[in-house]
Amino acid sequence: MKAVFLDYESLDKNDLDFSQLNAAFDELVLYPSTTTEQVLARVAHADVVISNKVLINAETIAQSKHLKLILISATGTNNVDLDAAKSKGIVVCNCQGYGTSAVAQHTLTLMLALATSLLKYDGAVKNGEWNKSPIFCLLDFPIVELSGKTLGIIGYGELGQAVAKLAEAFAMKVVVGALPSRPQHEERIAFAELLPQVDFLSLHCPLTDETRDLIDAQALDSMKKSAFLINCARGGIVNEQALADALRQGKIAGAAIDVLSVEPPTQGNVLLAEDIPNLIITPHSAWGSVDARQRIVNQMLENFEAFQQGKAIRQVNH
Repeated sequence: MKAVFLDYESLDKNDLDFSQLNAAFDELVLYPSTTTEQVLARVAHADVVISNKVLINAETIAQSKHLKLILISATGTNNVDLDAAKSKGIVVCNCQGYGTSAVAQHTLTLMLALATSLLKYDGAVKNGEWNKSPIFCLLDFPIVELSGKTLGIIGYGELGQAVAKLAEAFAMKVVVGALPSRPQHEERIAFAELLPQVDFLSLHCPLTDETRDLIDAQALDSMKKSAFLINCARGGIVNEQALADALRQGKIAGAAIDVLSVEPPTQGNVLLAEDIPNLIITPHSAWGSVDARQRIVNQMLENFEAFQQGKAIRQVNH
């Protein structure tokens, strides 16, 4: 069985163990990255194709005579034409749940950074402000305790629940919100009712037509001026211009995000402006712990071995 990994640099930073995955194939060719023009030639003789973000479209699938299995080294499947693969009997498997601990940890990291004005204090020390203090400490920026504060969560799957568990360890009150189109019930607070009562709002829902621009100007206006927004889900869930305006106008206290609507932001982004106060941006790195990325490698091995036994797991194109 010959395999190719089209964009392994999106996963491996020379810190992962590929030995067992490599041993599973007769041949495994690792390409750091692959352009659209290079795809067909690189998959032409492969039985198994591994891709993180490289597009495997209907044309590629139709012309790949040996292809039997596509392994997606991520959860999202939008880079593979699932119907085209199914029509040719090609199994497609993804990876699931590998980054829960990493993303939950990153979410709390962002919350704590905002609550403690961490980056502001770090900058003040490095700029020599502490040296000038007339007292032993520097308390120029607000510090908020998480204890007793209300965390609202939108998206209460495995990840949302993991964040809730960590938040409860900080003695926070956790409330779960329903999407606007969903009815309020015993375990979900109506979206419009949730926004005014939270001190922190954390997003963990997928990006769909329903959730696109979910956090718009109206939603931000509904939040407390002392509230913080955390987005480690998808960029399009938050209207970026509305968030930039809200932060400039002091409508909320701050925001921390790990995602943008277009990644990487090669053409810029309104949230990258230097005059937006109390905004922390990380480069879609919440998922990227060594442990999480190694789980992806391990799951791909599991997926391949199960496929060979005729018992495909994590298949996404039944």
